[in-house]
Formats: sequence, C-alpha cells, structure tokens
Amino acid sequence: MIQVKPRFQSFEEYLSYDDGTDNLYELFNGELIEVPPESGENVQITNRLFLFFALSLGSDRVRDHGLELEVRGEPRNRYPDLTIIREEHIQQLAKRNTIRLSMTPPPLVIEVVSPGELQRDRDYVAKRLQYQDCGIPEYWIGDPQSQTVLVLELVENIYTEVGSFSGKERISSTQFRELNITAAQIFKTSQKS
Repeated sequence: MIQVKPRFQSFEEYLSYDDGTDNLYELFNGELIEVPPESGENVQITNRLFLFFALSLGSDRVRDHGLELEVRGEPRNRYPDLTIIREEHIQQLAKRNTIRLSMTPPPLVIEVVSPGELQRDRDYVAKRLQYQDCGIPEYWIGDPQSQTVLVLELVENIYTEVGSFSGKERISSTQFRELNITAAQIFKTSQKS
C-alpha cells in the first residue's frame, strides 16, 4: 500500500492533523518534514539549561524541544531546544503545545547548535530572522563547538548582540537579570564553576 503524504493549504489545517505518532514535523511549503532526533550532546546541554531555568522560574515556565512555535516563512514552524514561556502561556498551551503568531511571544528561546554547517546557518541566520520577526525579546545560541553562548536582545525589532559568553563569565540576560549561570556550567567544560 502506498502512503500519500498530506499537503496542507494553511497552518490551521496542519494544526488539525494527527498521524497518531509522537513525531515532530516542520511544515515546509505545505508538506511535512520529520524533525530528526537531537544529538546526545545537545540533549545533555538542553537538560542542564532546563534544570537551571526550572529551579529558577519553576518547571511550568520551561518547555523543551516539544514546544512548537508558529513562524513566518519556510518552514512555518520551529521547535526551539528550550523555550521560557510566560505565565499566560501555561493555560493556552494545555491542549496543544504550540505558540501561535497571534499569541504574546515567549520572552526567551534557546537553540543549541547541532554539528554541521547547514545546522549552524539554520540557528545563526534562519532561526534568528524568524524569531526576530515573531518579536521574541531574547534569543540565546549555545554553540558546543566554540563553547559560547551568544545572547541576542530585540531592540527596535532587530536582534542586537548583548554579548558572547564563554568560560566562567556570567551570562547576561536582559529578560532574566537575576540569572547566575556561565557557559562553563552549560557545556560542563573542564573548568570548575
């Protein structure tokens, strides 16, 4: 039996689709592209960040790779590695873990760069433009290769660099000024924090 892939005319049509699996899909040009699993290293880094933010803000405000963001452009949705949501989102996401363009954007999204040039460009360029367009106030790019965290802040609708943090340098967040975390803690480098 030949299985025909569905084609969607709108994001609303896509949202009503359920293939009966837990697979994550990006909607690209009306077609579903399955999102591959993350590398073990990226999962470990994301888990450290999840734990840190959950202890700081409460676990209800922290969502991992399963949270879907509707974005403009192609693909029409993204699954950030980590998203810090607002209190109002908790109830809004009870039925479907999707933040729509019509909703208030989350205050922070974090991506951990996967190995490969295509993935680097996706996180540093494509996602940066899409998250900027969504009005997400802060975007972090964790780069295991360089062991840095680039923090971008939305200023007059354009992401500007707050800084690139490495080693034991405290990461500066404009959304969460009370944070006290370093790149060394995130990447578990040989330096003791």
